Amino acid sequence: MPRPPIATPDKIRSTVLTMLAEAHDVAPATSERFRRIVSVRKLMDRLGGGNPATVGRALNEIESEIVISGLANAAIPDIPTDIAVQMRGLWQSAVSAQLDDVLKLKAQARQSIDEADASVKDAQLRNEMLREELAALRAQLASRDAELAQTRAELSTGHAQFAALQGVYDEVQIELQALRQQSDTTARVQAKELASAQERYEGLSKQLLQETAHQRQSIKQDQERISSQLKFAERRIAALEDGLAHAQAEAASEHGKCLTAVSEANTLKAINSSQRMQLDELIRATLAKAPAPKQRAPSAPAATSKRAAPRRKPAK
Repeated sequence: MPRPPIATPDKIRSTVLTMLAEAHDVAPATSERFRRIVSVRKLMDRLGGGNPATVGRALNEIESEIVISGLANAAIPDIPTDIAVQMRGLWQSAVSAQLDDVLKLKAQARQSIDEADASVKDAQLRNEMLREELAALRAQLASRDAELAQTRAELSTGHAQFAALQGVYDEVQIELQALRQQSDTTARVQAKELASAQERYEGLSKQLLQETAHQRQSIKQDQERISSQLKFAERRIAALEDGLAHAQAEAASEHGKCLTAVSEANTLKAINSSQRMQLDELIRATLAKAPAPKQRAPSAPAATSKRAAPRRKPAK
């Protein structure tokens, strides 16, 4: 079995009180008087051994209770008994008041400790909340980074589309210039054909007038032959009128072709204007989303622009 300790707290307390009683000074007023009566060496000699550190700590606690806290009566030597009793009563009242203050301070200290513990718990909770908010913010930042990467990719695609549309625009301009030249050539040819038809019409008109005059002269000169050739002359006039009508129809057809060519040219002009407006809107929208590219991308193949450009039917 283990050996029981020599200097227990209760044994140390009883020994100290015994030493104070033997010195006829149970409650010394000061720490110096307490140390003169009781010391670690004297206490260990009275106990017959013990750990100096343990004895010293116990002695300090007893000194705090007796001297500082004032739990015992204070002995005042060389003073009459009745005055000493009165002074002892006053001293006990003062010590009791001081002890109440000490208890209040201890209660306040405990309350401060509890409040500090509550503050620590609140700080830990706030820390957890801040960590959760930080994780949420990091997730939002990652999402925004993904959106930024997607926006950059879309911007690169927009630049490529702009370069392709620029190539298509150049091809459309070249084709439009060719169509304008073709329209001018067609208009000149139709004007020449119209002038030729008008000249043929005037020639036929003159020829008809000449033949009519010749017939009139022939009628005057040869009354008998007029009667026999009347039907022939009427058929001849009908044939000439048919030729005149055919010539007029050809002239009207040529005039209609000219009007059709002019209408197609106007349609091409309207299409060109519409394409220019669409291209300007697309350029403005692209420039509004991002700054203009520093380097111009290569133009798209000519085959793409030809597929995108509207096809014009050749004039008949």
